[in-house]
Amino acid sequence: MQLILGSTSPRRASLLSQLDLPFKVLAPEVDETHFAGESPVAYVTRMSNEKHAAVSNSLDSGSLVISADTVVLIDDDILGKPANEEEGFSMLQRLSGSQHRVLTSATIGPNTGNNHQFVVETIVRFRTLTTTECKTYWRTGEPQDKAGGYGIQGVGAIFIESIQGSYTNVVGLPLTETAQALRSFGISILD
Repeated sequence: MQLILGSTSPRRASLLSQLDLPFKVLAPEVDETHFAGESPVAYVTRMSNEKHAAVSNSLDSGSLVISADTVVLIDDDILGKPANEEEGFSMLQRLSGSQHRVLTSATIGPNTGNNHQFVVETIVRFRTLTTTECKTYWRTGEPQDKAGGYGIQGVGAIFIESIQGSYTNVVGLPLTETAQALRSFGISILD
């Protein structure tokens, strides 16, 4: 069975590589518009499922697809990828000195259906950031393609006071739950 990562995220590919399994990357094409009144959990679940379907529909049978979507939430507001420096700065100011939630939904299964789907939540607390830190961090380029405008796996780690839950979830793919789902399809990491 061929393993397919349905994602354009280099961070998800890097995480999946840690499991030492061969896989191929295919980019899903989906509209990531958040519907009015849609809860954050419903949104990430829908995105994960739509990405899975988009990739699955392009494959012959015999493939196992992993797709995921991650959002950063503060006060139940979804913080997506910042569109520009002003938005990135605003996000960091909102996260500064407070805690937020990171939700990742993953859909794992054969391209013929019978998928395993789950949502993982992690609580992240930021220390208080200075204006200079926020502006300088933007200029590193790191926050520009990341939900919430920061990367825990890079320089953004210096902002993190604590996390409760899965570190790999914050990066973009909760590996514990992913490995468990893969096992249910006969793929064991350490066997």
